[in-house]
Amino acid sequence: MATTKVKGTSKKIKELKGVKPEKVTDEQLAKVQEVVNEVNRTYIELGRLCANQHGFLHQLAGKQDELSLIQKELKKSYGTDDVDIQTGVINYKDDVKAN
Repeated sequence: MATTKVKGTSKKIKELKGVKPEKVTDEQLAKVQEVVNEVNRTYIELGRLCANQHGFLHQLAGKQDELSLIQKELKKSYGTDDVDIQTGVINYKDDVKAN
């Protein structure tokens, strides 16, 4: 009795017997790996951005503290810390004229 091979026959037999595939296709595996790698790279970049943001926030807090000290010095020296930062002109509150 001669047997002939028909393309896809073993797959159909496995389906009929309830045999499930053991692994995904190489193309599917490559696509999943590619997307997972992209997700991981995005997480790494996001972590880098968060770390940079954290550093910038510390730097900003330091500069705000520095500005606060300067404002206290100005207030002690001139009675106000209201200064035009472009010209250095002091804006005293009592210089406001009534209409």
